[in-house]
Amino acid sequence: MRKASGDKRKGKVSEPKKTETAKSFSKDKKPFQKFTKTTDKPKATPKKESDELRLNRYIANSGVCSRRDADIYIQSGNVKVNGEVITEMGYKVKLTDVVNFDGVVITPEKKEYILLNKPKNFSTEKNELGATNVLNLVYSATKSKIEPVGRMDKTTTGLLLFTNDTEMVKKFTSPNQRSSKLYQVSLDKNLKYEDLEKIQNGIHIDGHKVYVEEITYIENQPKSEIGVKMKTANVKIVRTIFEQLKYDVIKLDRVMFAGLTKKNLPRGNWRFLTSQEIINLKNS
Repeated sequence: MRKASGDKRKGKVSEPKKTETAKSFSKDKKPFQKFTKTTDKPKATPKKESDELRLNRYIANSGVCSRRDADIYIQSGNVKVNGEVITEMGYKVKLTDVVNFDGVVITPEKKEYILLNKPKNFSTEKNELGATNVLNLVYSATKSKIEPVGRMDKTTTGLLLFTNDTEMVKKFTSPNQRSSKLYQVSLDKNLKYEDLEKIQNGIHIDGHKVYVEEITYIENQPKSEIGVKMKTANVKIVRTIFEQLKYDVIKLDRVMFAGLTKKNLPRGNWRFLTSQEIINLKNS
């Protein structure tokens, strides 16, 4: 789909004189090339990007530490390339090599973090009937191989995080993760107060007692509109809680994910996380 829009500034660029040197600008207004307007000067051949990197740069590009710290890890024997311990400073690796840093396989790909406000009829499941894969909504965001954090079926809407940071994915899909998510639930009928109390005190699902952090009626709304705060990223559990008590969930919308909200993010739009938001997620 589309990225949440921001301010766009437009300006006019006058045509340079024949003897002047002008600058060409990219869309983000950063100069990337200088040229002199001529008719017979041959174009420069673009420099071919190397398929090899110094090991410390490879590690730094993966985002685990700085180059200086990477040198320390290399010298201490905590880095392996294709299964072999490497302590040589300046050692070069290919992008196809397998690099193990302090027990974890890493890649030099830049880490991307994208937040989507998912609409209906898109799913994280590849073969869900009547649904389009949710990756189609963020395909234009990056060339990196990102994946959704957790599952979300076609009828559930709201916040969904995408990243190529495998450690982040593991963190937020682990049964032991401790970050809160807030859901707005629309039921087919009013939720009885005694059932609200039952949910607050814990509901048995598949032999396990499931607890919510908080459950409330949404202010100034019918008692069929419920707010549920839980640590689980599994939206199916939210549905099952109400189904156990003979309620049908008409709508389920995730309005908060680990401190991230839908503010200024319309349905169907996405945006990159800020540096501070990434730090907050890693520390949550």
